[in-house]
Amino acid sequence: MIRTEAKLNGLSTPAGRNETGLLLCCARTAKDPGTAGRIAALLRADIDWEYLLRLANRHGMVPLLHWHLNGDRPEAVPDEVLGRLRSHFNATHLRNLYLTGELLKLLRELEARGIPAIPYKGPVLAATAYGNLALRQFGDLDVLVRERDVLEAGEALASLGYRAQHGLSPGREAAFLPYARQYLFRRDDGSAVELHWKITSRHTSFPLTPEYLLEHAERVPLGGSSIPAFPREDLILTLCVHGSLHRWERLKWICDVGELVRASGSVDWDRIVRRAGELRSNRMLFLGLALVNDLLDTELPEDIMREVRSDPVVEELAAEVSEQLFSGSLADREGIVEQLPYWRFQFRLQERPRDRFRYCIHRAMTPALPDRQAMPLPGALFPLYRLIRPLRLGGRLLRELAARLPPVRATDTLRKKTVSNGEARLRAGGSTR
Repeated sequence: MIRTEAKLNGLSTPAGRNETGLLLCCARTAKDPGTAGRIAALLRADIDWEYLLRLANRHGMVPLLHWHLNGDRPEAVPDEVLGRLRSHFNATHLRNLYLTGELLKLLRELEARGIPAIPYKGPVLAATAYGNLALRQFGDLDVLVRERDVLEAGEALASLGYRAQHGLSPGREAAFLPYARQYLFRRDDGSAVELHWKITSRHTSFPLTPEYLLEHAERVPLGGSSIPAFPREDLILTLCVHGSLHRWERLKWICDVGELVRASGSVDWDRIVRRAGELRSNRMLFLGLALVNDLLDTELPEDIMREVRSDPVVEELAAEVSEQLFSGSLADREGIVEQLPYWRFQFRLQERPRDRFRYCIHRAMTPALPDRQAMPLPGALFPLYRLIRPLRLGGRLLRELAARLPPVRATDTLRKKTVSNGEARLRAGGSTR
């Protein structure tokens, strides 16, 4: 395993806290002696248990935190904290079992309608990468279909009690498909399904299609059934792309990659790197691999790590992720100003000048649901959103920047006016008194 010199222990950020070190040690299913020793040493130090619980919940790591603390050193954990961890773990397990059943129902309904579908993340990832449905925290189900099947898949979801959250009429829904990549559906019991027909947005260079994935799908066991799943190497690549495009803001996403690599045994790394090159996503793949190697001690082939370390941009982005991972709260991207660092991060992920240019054009001009909600148009006029979006973004940016300017007080205005009048009289040879 090749490691860089700058690690979390050397950062002058909250990442150097005992709680973050403990959470990183627990971000894996393996209970090896080395990790157990580090956990024991950290538990002998001062731990802010409330902070640790908040941090674990924010990063989707409560099940794994309970897995290690309850199994290895329960006597070192306050009873009240251990009780809260146990309650959360049991609730997560029951919820995951329920969502697994819902996924199987949905897949049967889609199959009955002749709609090919392939689930990913959620229960499938928990079972294949973690080997235990209880150990991965997830809140919704992700299902990928072909774009031409989206509307009928939405009808299948409606027959199971789900309602689309996009607020589009059937005609507008069909017209908006080329500009979006997923629709969210919810049900009254809190269940949620994200129906995807693209892996990433149009501004990202990652042309992995549902058609390819459906054709090359593997079969994996889940809940007593056999269901389609992403080919293992394509799933590793897809998880690295997903995490990179979200700036790796959750430790759970890094843990997903690490666990999948560990569970996969013999990985065809040459095929992954070749596919990443074909899909113009080497940098996103290498960033994910750098993080699992640096933060979670995931063993990777030396030749792969040499390629990872050969890109200085990957090293810089990995350092940026490590510094922001445990600092503050999750990024607020409601405003454009808050989104700028996120957009800059995505821009740097693009490897070729043409991809960076394409990213900027699509980011500025490809409409999103907020554009439609701000100015509803009939389906036939949807192409106009390509003109409306840059104007709308520009207007929002100006308003946000103006709102951040310090307010001008009346006394300041009067003082400036007095000084200006005095200077004018001085130039005229008069007195300021």
